[in-house]
Amino acid sequence: MTPHLARNVLPDFLYVLDLVGVSVFAISGALEAGRKRLDLIGVMVLALVTAIGGGTIRDVLLARHPIFWLADQTYIIVIIASALATVAYARWRHPPQASLLVADALGLALFSIVGAQIAERAGLPSVSCVILGTVTGAAGGVVRDVLSMEIPLVLRRGNLYATAAIIGTSAYFALVHGGLSRDIAAIAGMVVIVAIRLSSLRWGITVPAFELSNTREYESPRAHDSDEP
Repeated sequence: MTPHLARNVLPDFLYVLDLVGVSVFAISGALEAGRKRLDLIGVMVLALVTAIGGGTIRDVLLARHPIFWLADQTYIIVIIASALATVAYARWRHPPQASLLVADALGLALFSIVGAQIAERAGLPSVSCVILGTVTGAAGGVVRDVLSMEIPLVLRRGNLYATAAIIGTSAYFALVHGGLSRDIAAIAGMVVIVAIRLSSLRWGITVPAFELSNTREYESPRAHDSDEP
């Protein structure tokens, strides 16, 4: 697949936004590398896996070959440029955390909806499309966190991350099935994702946590059996 064919898979405006999302996630990966004091290779690795990890997993599951970033070198160029720019900027000035959180929310929204649309074009049912959309948006961050020895963001209490992607992509399909055009439904789904993600950060909105009320250490039946004469 050449860059021209890649643009046929995604409409031009979504292709541009996809590159913007790749850039945002590459910056996120580069900053995480900086927090872990990694060298330049480490910066590039975390930037790459954060930016293209989710889309790569999606393409593998859909058996789409070649994988999007292998077919279109623009993605790699954007990632490398974004990571290097982040390193240069961080040496001069501390990156604005609030702006990056907003940008990350926008990237999550874009990747999730685009991933869901790609799965939709492959003829999968809506539930499967929601799953693959969420994977596209969130899995790159999971790989980044695993490589940097952190609990993945999607598993941390108090972060509506994957949840935001699930709700937003579900809203997209609900609107499409309701008769709304796909372009408008896509924009609405992105707005939902961004709104949920930023609301979680601003007001601490969370999903209910699972906690065991009985803190006594679990004992297997065999432990009791061994006490019998």
